[in-house]
Amino acid sequence: MSYKDKLTIDDVELRGKRVLVRVDYNVPLDGGVIQDDKRIRETLPTIRKILDDGGSAILMSHCGRPKGKRDSALSLKPVAVRLGELLGREVKFVDDCVGELARKVRAESLPGDVVLLENLRFHPEEEDCDDAFARELAEGADIFVNDAFAATHRSHASTVAVAGYIPVAVLGYLVLREMEMLQGPLANPKRPFMAIIGGIKVSSKIAVIENLLDSCDQILIGGAMACTFFTTLGIMSGSAFCETDFIDTARQILEKAGSTELGAGKLFLPIDAIVTDEISPEGKRAVATFEDIPKDFSIVDIGPDTIARFKKELANAQTIIMNGPLGAFEVDQFSHGTREIFKSLAERFEAGATVVLGGGDTASAAKKFGLENRATHISTGGGASLKVLEGKPLPAIEILTDKDK
Repeated sequence: MSYKDKLTIDDVELRGKRVLVRVDYNVPLDGGVIQDDKRIRETLPTIRKILDDGGSAILMSHCGRPKGKRDSALSLKPVAVRLGELLGREVKFVDDCVGELARKVRAESLPGDVVLLENLRFHPEEEDCDDAFARELAEGADIFVNDAFAATHRSHASTVAVAGYIPVAVLGYLVLREMEMLQGPLANPKRPFMAIIGGIKVSSKIAVIENLLDSCDQILIGGAMACTFFTTLGIMSGSAFCETDFIDTARQILEKAGSTELGAGKLFLPIDAIVTDEISPEGKRAVATFEDIPKDFSIVDIGPDTIARFKKELANAQTIIMNGPLGAFEVDQFSHGTREIFKSLAERFEAGATVVLGGGDTASAAKKFGLENRATHISTGGGASLKVLEGKPLPAIEILTDKDK
C-alpha cells in the first residue's frame, strides 16, 4: 500500500489532543554537545503544527546504540535544550520514556506543552518490539504521528507496535516529504532520468539497481562494488572486492540492462579508479584500469577518465538520484571524484533538474562539499531511503491508519 493511502497530520483534529510523536533525534553528541542539529530542525514543522492547532506534543526518540542500558553520553537532555531554543518555548524533559514519572507528565500535559522523553533504546524492549513496552509508551495518547523517516524501516516498539494502541496513527510532515521526494522521481521522472550508485558492496545495492533499471535511462556505477560486475564480464579475477555469491545476480542485471559489453546499455561501469596501498593520507596513490589494479591495493575513488565520462552523461539529465559516495571521500586525497560529480549535480540543479540524494554517507558527503542547499532533496534516512529506492514497503508506514477507515 502506498504512503498516499495513509492519513497525514493534516487529516486529523489536533485541538485538545495529546499527540505522541516518534521523531528521529539520533544526533551526533560529543560530551553532551550536539554537533549537528539538522535532524532536530527537520521536525519543527510537525511540532509547530500540533502546537498551533491546540494540541500537546509528546516526543520520543532513540539516540545511538546504548544496547538496552542507560548511557549518560547518549541522553536526550541536550536535545531538549536545543529544541526549546529553536521553538522559543520550554521543552519538558523526562528522565525516562516509561514509568510513573513519564506517565504523570503525559497525563498532565496541556495544549501548547512540549515534552521530550528519554532515549527509547535505554530499554531493550524498544528494539525487541515488545508489546507491553509499546502499550506503556502509548498510554494517554490520542494520536500517534510518525515523523522519524530514518527509522521507518525498523519494526520497533516505538515505530510499529505503538500504533496498535492509539486510536489514530498518521504521517508527519518530514516522513511525508521524504516519501514524496524519493518515490516521486521513480513514478513520474523528467527525462533523461539518471541514477548514480556508489559503495563498496554490490550486495547492499543489488535491489536498488534492479528496481531503478525499470525507470532509469542510465545508471552510473562507482566504487569498489563495480568489481563484481567486472568479474562477471571476465575483465577482473581474484579481486578481494568481488562478491562471488552475487555473480549470477550481477549477470542477470547486466543482461537486463543490455550491458554485457562495456559501454552498452543502461548500466555504465567506471573506466578507471584511484587505488592505494593504505587508506590514509600517507598511502601511495595510483590511477589504474580495473583489469590492472595492483595486488593488495584498495579502490578509493573513481579515476579521471570516469569523472569526465560521468560528467558528460549527466550534462543533460533532468532527474538524478544518487545513492552512495564514489570513493573514500572522508579522506581528502580520495574525495576528488565524489566532489567533482557533486559539482555536476549542483550545476544540473541550478539548471532546473531534480536532484535527490539518498543515504547516510551520501548526505555526509553533501554536507562536506557544500551541496546542502544545491539539491532538490537530501534524505535524512540511510536504511529507510535504501528501502524506498528498492521498492520495498516500510513497516512503520504500513501500520499507519488508512484514509478510508
